[in-house]
Amino acid sequence: MALYKVSVINSEKNIEIHELELKNPGENQVLIKVETCAICTLEQRLYRGAINRYPFAWGHEAAGRVISTGQKVISVQKGDLAAVRLLTNCGECYYCRTGHENQCIDSFNASTHPGLNGPGGLAEYMLVDSRAVYKLRDDLNPHYAALTEPLACCVHSIGNASIELGDDAAVIGAGTMGLFHIALAKMRGARVIVCELDPSRLKIAANMGADILINPKEVNLIDAVMDITGGRGVNAVFCTASIPSLAEEAVNMAGKLGRVVLFSSFHPSNPIPLDINSLHYSEKIITGSVNPGINDFNTAARLLNLDLIKPEKLVSGSYPLEKIYDAFEHAILPGTYRVFLDF
Repeated sequence: MALYKVSVINSEKNIEIHELELKNPGENQVLIKVETCAICTLEQRLYRGAINRYPFAWGHEAAGRVISTGQKVISVQKGDLAAVRLLTNCGECYYCRTGHENQCIDSFNASTHPGLNGPGGLAEYMLVDSRAVYKLRDDLNPHYAALTEPLACCVHSIGNASIELGDDAAVIGAGTMGLFHIALAKMRGARVIVCELDPSRLKIAANMGADILINPKEVNLIDAVMDITGGRGVNAVFCTASIPSLAEEAVNMAGKLGRVVLFSSFHPSNPIPLDINSLHYSEKIITGSVNPGINDFNTAARLLNLDLIKPEKLVSGSYPLEKIYDAFEHAILPGTYRVFLDF
């Protein structure tokens, strides 16, 4: 009987490796040998104890090679490099049936590995439904392939902002998700303003296409944005940092008819002041963005396949499974982008 390893977190900084029986795929399933899995903010919060969802088979930004497929699978074949959409959806609830499967009421009840709760991308193998598997070109760097999921999240966010040619778009935060927003907003034809405290991250933001860089340590953020836009404010703003006060800044820098996308989850989830009369008269739209839909994931895969998004600046390091603690300690360092566990 062949066995494979799955990483499970039981409590803060308490990681255990389970061994499970490796099974053959059913008629609509795909067996994938995981090559790499990125450590996202969710995994970092589980590791630090900021989120209590234990025990949890973590890892949701994964890519690998197809080992075998069920007889009814047509989208991939043995040897293909593929990314996996590990956010589940039931296909039957109101949101799934109205085209908003990212809001499925069953989204976070994944159980990729028998008897273990969680998406389970931090494992040597995954047995998944073929609908969740997206083929990538054979020569794509597996680390880039694993970034299909976070890129898809940003594709969804950009869509929520309805950017038009010539718009001014502001991105607050130049971490992994902020950098993807910069590249995508440029592709939509926007002038991109980036707000970030870390000078090294501002340099990378410029490399990803940012037109104007603002360090709030040096200038008043709102005043700077208003000066750049002739007092109008921006057409779209994306808050990719998890600090509630920055959400307030995002609302205030948006102009009339501006779209404010609160991309990050906020910890703690504190309320912010809101001038409701200003909102009434300006017709600003304040919305969130969570999880990629099926089409978003497909778009992200195409962007990577066609080299329209080049994420090499987002790879901060990689580690083998036996150095998983080292990988997480690296991942939680300030200024780090994505760190990967390679299998």
